[in-house]
Amino acid sequence: MGRVVVTEFVSVDGIMQAPGDPDEYDRGGWARGGGQAGTQFKLDELMASDAQLLGRVTYEGFANAWPSMEGTGVFGKKMNAMPKFVASTTLHDPQWGNTSVLDGDLGAAVTGLKDRYDGDILIAGSAQLVQSLLELDLVDELRLMVFPVLLGKGTRLFGETAAVKALELVDVAPLADGVFVLTYRSAADRNSDEH
Repeated sequence: MGRVVVTEFVSVDGIMQAPGDPDEYDRGGWARGGGQAGTQFKLDELMASDAQLLGRVTYEGFANAWPSMEGTGVFGKKMNAMPKFVASTTLHDPQWGNTSVLDGDLGAAVTGLKDRYDGDILIAGSAQLVQSLLELDLVDELRLMVFPVLLGKGTRLFGETAAVKALELVDVAPLADGVFVLTYRSAADRNSDEH
């Protein structure tokens, strides 16, 4: 059974908006640093994944960028070749190769993906989708690449939840330039594994 793995660039204060795009909002383009270790972490993470799951806005940004990077090495080839799924009620005809739109019940669709794949189902960006999946207890792992910056405003990774969501910190990996990767798993998943 596959795992839903959320991977995000976040500021210390939990902002995930426009880490690499200074034009998206007035504080965008803040994700700098991590060095070679950060690049290797992102490559290893992608290579361990069987599929990507994206929200519509993130999908559209990726679909505008990645197809033109087909020849830029193993990262670009994997991004373009792997199966991609978009959770959207407005997108009906995705143009990026190997992309399908999830329709109907989100929980059932994502559970179906977890049954279909053995490796990781990777989610990047996609704040609204991530918040919905956290609420449905369908996120198996959170990997947060935390950058040493306070942004003060912008889209936050975490929103309100109907109940407390306990997490277990399973790894802390220092990269370069004060950047860390914090890896969390759902404490509910751990507790169900113990019984």
